[in-house]
Amino acid sequence: MAEVFDPSTHPHRRYNPLTNEHVIVSPHRNKRPWLGQVEPPQSQDLPSYDPACYLCPGNTRAGGKKTEVYEHTYIFENDYAAVLPPPMPNAPAEPHHLLTTEPVGGGCDVLIFHPRHDLTIPRLPLGAVERIIEEWIKIYLKRGSEDGIKHVQIFENKGAMMGCSNPHPHGQIWSFTTVPTIPAREIVNLVNYSNVEHPDSSAPRGPHGKPCLLCEYAHTEINIEGTDRVVVKNDHWVALVPWWAYWPFEILLLPYRRHIPSIFHLTPDEKVSFADILSKVTKRYDNLFSCSFAYSMGIHQRPIPLSSPEDTDEDDIAHLHLHFSPPLLRSATVKKFMAGIELMAESQRDITPEQAAQRLRECSEIHYMDANTGAKE
Repeated sequence: MAEVFDPSTHPHRRYNPLTNEHVIVSPHRNKRPWLGQVEPPQSQDLPSYDPACYLCPGNTRAGGKKTEVYEHTYIFENDYAAVLPPPMPNAPAEPHHLLTTEPVGGGCDVLIFHPRHDLTIPRLPLGAVERIIEEWIKIYLKRGSEDGIKHVQIFENKGAMMGCSNPHPHGQIWSFTTVPTIPAREIVNLVNYSNVEHPDSSAPRGPHGKPCLLCEYAHTEINIEGTDRVVVKNDHWVALVPWWAYWPFEILLLPYRRHIPSIFHLTPDEKVSFADILSKVTKRYDNLFSCSFAYSMGIHQRPIPLSSPEDTDEDDIAHLHLHFSPPLLRSATVKKFMAGIELMAESQRDITPEQAAQRLRECSEIHYMDANTGAKE
């Protein structure tokens, strides 16, 4: 008799419709021993103010400029920006059609989340998280309305393990004169999905009544019996380990009640719910291995805003969502490496998305550093 396929034990491939790629899932490898690299634990004993930190209020930054004495959030142009303001000089003539150069301009901003050197998003009060969201909206509108800008990318690198050069909690906003590869690929696949009717769907619809891939996906994860990848859900947002997740504890965070093209389109209630679920997701991350959990987070949405949330165009097929890509694999000091088969053939993971979601669901919503103090939400 043929063996019955079990996705929790048998290797298989899963399809990612956002990127048109596959990931190999190998759950049977979970028991392999680890004799590889071990990372130093993330520091958990940071001061509330560090006189050597160039992001703490009133301190001088590496480039000689002074950080203002701020009380909540603080934003400034990156002293070492990766792209420079347009207009850019024309590229030289290409020596060969395989050797092309395209100028890229834009700007790079740094958003400091809070004056406290030691408070990451999971340890901030909800009001402070709401202020971060409001700053994201402001800089998205500001940069997205500048001449020549075609994309605004909001992101956060948390932890030295993810290349963060300063432990003071902060994020970045890069704007570009072109739409970068990954969001551009997502938009192409969202557009392709919107052009095919799905008559049996009861999910929210995108602009002009067209199907939306992410509205459909969120609706499926929440409503189809037998799915178990949802980590946490509130009145407007759902956080889940996607079917196609590559990173061990990857999370896709998105609004599910209606099609929302960008953070500019959020209602006041949706912003409050956004802050709530950001806090709950990041607390679960820290509680998973009782550490300041490293990740890269990015917001994907329509590339630049329109003048009013009531306006629409073809770019509104984009559906607001956040990607959390954390490297930790089996402890606070063992991370997943993108190497070998991932670089040469295809993405691969061991723990299944369902197993990862269950472990995150089981984590407390009270931060482990506050659990012994009786702190409440």
